[in-house]
Amino acid sequence: MAKFSKKGKKGAPAMSTASLPDIVFMILFFFMVSTTMRQTDRLVNVKLPEATEVAKLERKDLAAYIYVGTPIASRQAQYGTDARIQLNDSFKTVDDIRDFIAAERETLSEADRSFMTVNIKADENVRMGIVTDIKQELRRTSALRIMYNARRSE
Repeated sequence: MAKFSKKGKKGAPAMSTASLPDIVFMILFFFMVSTTMRQTDRLVNVKLPEATEVAKLERKDLAAYIYVGTPIASRQAQYGTDARIQLNDSFKTVDDIRDFIAAERETLSEADRSFMTVNIKADENVRMGIVTDIKQELRRTSALRIMYNARRSE
């Protein structure tokens, strides 16, 4: 009979890490594709009114957003508590909407410009006069596709 003996302590075999970078890049790529970044920081408080009908935007990249509401608490000392219009990351007036729409159209391709939608997110307590002024200015700039955001009633 043969005698079995241990010649030395052998450790566990080393684990191959050759495929680890591939796995990390696949996970990174997945999160880069599936994550959307916030385009603008809201400077106004917006509590949306109840909705009776719901329509979904087909292509969000063709939407320009106009926020209307009272400034957030950290900005009220500077801007007051009256309703303000936010275009991108700053407060603007109704007269600035024309330049805003022109700049948004310039970012789109020639074929997509006719499909651009302006999405108005107005607080439920905002006076209708401000919203009417915004709509009149949008008509002057030929931005006729307008949506209003609201909470869905359940």
